[in-house]
Amino acid sequence: MSAENKANCIKGDCYRITVLDDGLVRLEYDGKGIFEDRPTQTVVNRNFPVPGFEYHDHEEWLEIDTARFHLEYDKKPFSSSGLFIKVKGNFSNYRQEYRFGMKIDDLGGTCRTLDEVNGASPLGHGILSRFGFSLLDDSTTMTLTDDGFVLPRTEGTLDLYFFAYGHDYRKALKAFYFLCGKTPMLPRYALGNWWSRYYRYSQQSYLELMDRFTKQHIPFSVAVLDMDWHLTDNDIDPAYGSGWTGYTWNRKLFPDPEKFLAELHNRGMKVTLNDHPADGIRAFEENYAAAAAAMGINPESKKPVQFDMADLKFIRVRQKYILDPLENQGVDFWWIDWQQGNNTKIPGLDPLWMLNHYTFRNMQSKRIRPLIFSRYAGPGSHRYPVGFSGDTYITWESLDFQPYFTAAASNIGYGWWSHDIGGHMHGKKDDDMACRWLQFGVFSPINRLHSSNCEFSGKEPWHYRKDINEIMTRFLQLRHRMIPYLYTMNYRAYNDDEPLVQPVYYSYPEETGAYQVKNEYLFGTQMIVAPVTSPQIERLNLGNVKVWLPCGMYYDFFKHTRYTGGRFIRMYRSMESIPVLIKAGGIIPLTDTIEPEAVQNNPDTLRFMIYAGADGKFTLYEDDNSTEDYLNGSCVTTAITFDWKNAVLTVSGAEGTAGFIPEKRNYILQITGIQNTVVQVTSGGRTVPAQSTYERGVQTIIVNGVQSGTGIKITWNKRPELYKNNVPEEIYTLLDRAEIDFDLKSAVYSLVCSDVAAATLPSQLVALTDNTDLVNSILEYLEADGTAGC
Repeated sequence: MSAENKANCIKGDCYRITVLDDGLVRLEYDGKGIFEDRPTQTVVNRNFPVPGFEYHDHEEWLEIDTARFHLEYDKKPFSSSGLFIKVKGNFSNYRQEYRFGMKIDDLGGTCRTLDEVNGASPLGHGILSRFGFSLLDDSTTMTLTDDGFVLPRTEGTLDLYFFAYGHDYRKALKAFYFLCGKTPMLPRYALGNWWSRYYRYSQQSYLELMDRFTKQHIPFSVAVLDMDWHLTDNDIDPAYGSGWTGYTWNRKLFPDPEKFLAELHNRGMKVTLNDHPADGIRAFEENYAAAAAAMGINPESKKPVQFDMADLKFIRVRQKYILDPLENQGVDFWWIDWQQGNNTKIPGLDPLWMLNHYTFRNMQSKRIRPLIFSRYAGPGSHRYPVGFSGDTYITWESLDFQPYFTAAASNIGYGWWSHDIGGHMHGKKDDDMACRWLQFGVFSPINRLHSSNCEFSGKEPWHYRKDINEIMTRFLQLRHRMIPYLYTMNYRAYNDDEPLVQPVYYSYPEETGAYQVKNEYLFGTQMIVAPVTSPQIERLNLGNVKVWLPCGMYYDFFKHTRYTGGRFIRMYRSMESIPVLIKAGGIIPLTDTIEPEAVQNNPDTLRFMIYAGADGKFTLYEDDNSTEDYLNGSCVTTAITFDWKNAVLTVSGAEGTAGFIPEKRNYILQITGIQNTVVQVTSGGRTVPAQSTYERGVQTIIVNGVQSGTGIKITWNKRPELYKNNVPEEIYTLLDRAEIDFDLKSAVYSLVCSDVAAATLPSQLVALTDNTDLVNSILEYLEADGTAGC
């Protein structure tokens, strides 16, 4: 980590400036000339390749020039008059210059928690800005020792990292991850559905619930047990204080913990237990005596072992005598539910960060792919996924904030938030809101249903009206079907430094529209998602959301409607779906297998969703799903290419560690947006049997028993014609659902089915009705595949 004497380091008696990259410079000032070369809680790597830059020393001041910024400094204590950086490029008429101490106006980052938030919450800083620059202040973080512990740094030292990448947002993020560490891959099971509830379950009732989920084909891969797994207030002597902290199974509820955990494992589920650690280890705990003795406390005194994350001895004792025995029983990872502030005996040391850091390190030491579930503890927390966003209110306002909150977190590299899907507490029952929240959850980083211990707030789909139950079930199944896509994006988040959920402006930084749709986001490489986060429109029975589509041709994932981009569109959706758009040429790998145990394995059958109208390519990534061997490149990849011009679709033979995937696979290729056309299927140069079916613009080709290492090639006898949107049918369905006058329905439907010139339709619709939403919902389909401003 040493920066001394490096070619990119400029040092004076009290200052040190290190040009780390052409858009990243480190600025240090210390009155005693003491500079920090050790890693910190935030920054773990400063060994960048030396970038090209020019340096000029003018005795009383200096200049540094790179391709991205110009810096001037007077060699004195940092001040607004003496430290000046101008970002190169045209990002603003007057706001792309930084002077020390000025307020940073960026695109936001994230925050520690949404506990008890009803609606929006202020966000911390990120490293991206429309004005081309932002600042990461590392002045007060702890330094890391070789054994992973922390030490305070010199007080009064300034240690700043100035990001000056303009609108090259992905390059800025890549530099951030190089500086602060990569996001590790999640184990595959984490991408399935999580069941969580603060509720006093018993061993029997919990297993019965899981079996009911299975019977109703509602899949979950992670069982989250909130605090009632252990002894609580009702079970301990009040002399010990609150029962919020506990590590001893409540055997009245869970008489055989090992059997209970094994039963969940047999159902294909992983298990996490809630841990409120603030009260330490008290005398009622089963393993108190051993832990107390190890800490030098006489067990007979019954004195508590105080919680102290500033004490390395306590950290090790807690792990060895409290957490390890539970992990040996079958606990897979921990839900660290820290809520007691950010102070320890070491000033400036946050106990939450220490809990995250050491719990994650302990899992690494066991040679499994680490995973924790905890709150955000500041920049650098992306190294310890997954994030727990906290206990939000059950309101539309809370739902409306979460898509934006999730996407903006990527601006500080934090890509794996898990929310209380459906909300946690207060509020009221609203079936539509619960469904919309779940739909967002399925298209969020982690889909974890959660609720409080209120008897009426459970998130089981059967608690809602029949249509909502069925929609929730389909969406939960869809989450498991998307695992091949999600797992590839999981690898991309690690390897390419690209979070799963990203603001749209990452790909379209110069488009004003990309900044005006706060709840719209990129979901991996292939999808644009715009959740519906407001109530249904009365009498129309439709939700709606403002969508900005970039230039190009797009398909709705659920409805297959084709849209022309380069514009804003108000999209209307029934409860059955939300806008999920895939650009022409998009390829999405799915599986038809939803069982929890299947989530942990690479599937025998793959379904590829391919969208007509442009060339496309996707590389499916697979590995052993559970170890850290991916760090050494141990994996298998399968490339899928769609040559639209020449009407050829190829699933290449798998490359890499073949033992990770089945020797033979079944392929289902679903091409959306074409007229039915004759195809030929070959494998290894020989024609192979295939089944081709067609329905409403979708051609489905099934090829079974394909050698994974050989692949297949599908050739159409000519390039298929594009399938046209069935506009009358879409509008009939919309009108049929609406609770409006029959005469109005008939008049509107006759108009849209007539030969009236398209240019006059909007005015004629307005003449029929003053219901703006009805008019706009009809125009969405009339104009879906029309001319746009590209």
